[in-house]
Amino acid sequence: MENQLDLIAVNNKIQQITALLNKLQQEAENFPAISKNSKRALASLKMMELNISDLVEFNLHE
Repeated sequence: MENQLDLIAVNNKIQQITALLNKLQQEAENFPAISKNSKRALASLKMMELNISDLVEFNLHE
């Protein structure tokens, strides 16, 4: 049996994490460390989004 990654579930998690990090960044305007680190995390998450979300969006994951 092959281990298959559920790309739709992964994409949903990426979208949830992105939303949480955006909210955290907005709320941390007066806390530079959180603001900068959430910005860095969003950049890393963007790479995951480019790799996974495009496959899901264009239905290339099957």
